[in-house]
Amino acid sequence: MNLSVVIPVYNEENNIREILKRVQAAKLAKEILVVDDGSKDGTRTILKKLDGKGKVRVIYHEKNQGKGAAVISGLKAAKGEILLIQDADLEYDPRDYPALLKPIEEGLADVVYGSRFLGGPHRVTMFWHLVANQLLTLMTNILYNTILTDMETGYKVFRRKVIENMKLRAKRFDFEPEFTAKVLKQKYRIFEVPISFNPRDYSQGKKIKLRDAFEAVWTLLKYRFVD
Repeated sequence: MNLSVVIPVYNEENNIREILKRVQAAKLAKEILVVDDGSKDGTRTILKKLDGKGKVRVIYHEKNQGKGAAVISGLKAAKGEILLIQDADLEYDPRDYPALLKPIEEGLADVVYGSRFLGGPHRVTMFWHLVANQLLTLMTNILYNTILTDMETGYKVFRRKVIENMKLRAKRFDFEPEFTAKVLKQKYRIFEVPISFNPRDYSQGKKIKLRDAFEAVWTLLKYRFVD
């Protein structure tokens, strides 16, 4: 499969080499698109050394715009027929790629979500973050009449055709609810598969905040009733 992996990055100098090493070790990506979203630490310096090596191609945002903006830049530049979003913070494991790709390979799905709540191995931490994720997923299921277990997952894989005519406007972490809402409204076939999950906490640099949960609520409501 012609797979493009899109990695949005902001201030991940301690992790960027390792995540690229893990993606390359999976040996499935035809290209690895890293979008540096205006990093202010040493991330950009590292990426300049890695650009063009091991299938890595780097796109630079001069100013920080948010994860959603970085993902959209990467998707627009990607050349693959299958697109996979990979966070740079080491919470998600590229060894799960075969399971994520299988439903698409078998013709069963247009979109695959890697669910953190289907029994895969995971670090035990951050109870209230779990509650927020589950409430947002419940809201998604009620509004869009579906049975997702993890709307907010960072692991989303899909055929290029899914986004060809999709207008994505997200800037921050509202990418997840916007993409989900539009995929569901367009009736694409979604599969979920269990993944492993090793979340970091806020002392380790986790970036998503409480305000992003409220923004997700608004995004789900907005796109339920408008394009």
